[in-house]
Amino acid sequence: MKEVLKTTRDIARELARKYSTMTHDELDILENILVPMKFAKGQMILSEGEICKHIYYIEKGLVRQFYFKKGKEVTEHMAVEGNIVMCIESLFKEEPTSLQVEALEPVLIYALPKARLEEVALHNVNIQILYRKILEESLILSQIHADLLRFETAQDRYRKMCKLATQVTLRAPLVYIASYLQMTPETLSRVRSNIVLG
Repeated sequence: MKEVLKTTRDIARELARKYSTMTHDELDILENILVPMKFAKGQMILSEGEICKHIYYIEKGLVRQFYFKKGKEVTEHMAVEGNIVMCIESLFKEEPTSLQVEALEPVLIYALPKARLEEVALHNVNIQILYRKILEESLILSQIHADLLRFETAQDRYRKMCKLATQVTLRAPLVYIASYLQMTPETLSRVRSNIVLG
């Protein structure tokens, strides 16, 4: 089956469907600010010390956000098709980020430059709503992750992740899933075999 390549217009429609309703003119505006970007597996989308200037919408592939703590990589977030990735603190403070964003598979992203998005949002209510909804979604996901780590057992953490991010659990290397759930790869292996056996 031949893969149908989406146009920037298709992506604008996808974003509008997910986050807001839009007129034909607003779709034109949104389409004009979207920037397609391709990354190879293992390539950095955003490196430590850079300023995050975009909100990234993943059209294809798997990405992870991570940082270094005492010389060790800690995975903070992973996302697949149809999801948004950004370094929110760097984006709004316009300061260098300590987070890094890496392509775990070949990735196609559509970037929404923050400056352009804010500029057009001033004159377009539906684009304003889209912007707000994207930020709300990002904050809710951060809260879900924080609560997962604070309140859930290792087994429940993994179970919930399987439910909330099925594709990530199927495609991401175990070492990153373990890091995201704040457990060792050994603990994760035990948890997974208990779930399979149980």
